Amino acid sequence: MASTPLSYKYGRPKEVELVKSEDALGLTITDNGAGYAFIKRIKEGSVIHSIPHIEVGDHIEKLNGENMVGKRHFEVAKALKDIPRGATFTIRLIEPMKSGFTIIQPKNNRGTGKKAYGSGKETLRFKAGGQVEIEQQDDALEVGIEKINNILESFMGINDSDLATRIWELSVGKKNSMDFAEAVDDSDLACFEFTDELIIEIWGAITDARDGRLK
Repeated sequence: MASTPLSYKYGRPKEVELVKSEDALGLTITDNGAGYAFIKRIKEGSVIHSIPHIEVGDHIEKLNGENMVGKRHFEVAKALKDIPRGATFTIRLIEPMKSGFTIIQPKNNRGTGKKAYGSGKETLRFKAGGQVEIEQQDDALEVGIEKINNILESFMGINDSDLATRIWELSVGKKNSMDFAEAVDDSDLACFEFTDELIIEIWGAITDARDGRLK
């Protein structure tokens, strides 16, 4: 089977049945722009974190039998979000072969207390040229992106970590909400037509995260 632009090579398929016991599953999803959605992060203590078979780097192939190949990450995230709380659903995943994501290692046993990839302090980062890295994420960035995600969810109805990260990146070096708003308007995010009220709310979350006021 041909590999994707990220040199993703198919490994073992996994089909997991689980109950959506919480509204938020704790997954952050990204895609490679070629129709393959991947698990980018798993939040520590979340519903998904308690399931050892689901790992960072897994490709989400099907959800309740519906093919997810060809969908963008936000479409897959919305499909997961739309599952009612308390419902049982099935997710089919394809874990990458070691030759596909060579730097991804299996999680340690969660009961050992050892730090493991996908524990909520790392993020799967796709690099130009097909490389994939797991990067440490600083606390301000993590808390800020989570807060931006919450704001975006109230505005757009979906939690989109990639969009939140892009917004955070646009705030770097900006000293006030006007500079931040101008950066957003001059970026590829202008098409979202964020309102002034939303920009101010997001800027407040960013400055709170920078100054350590968000925990």
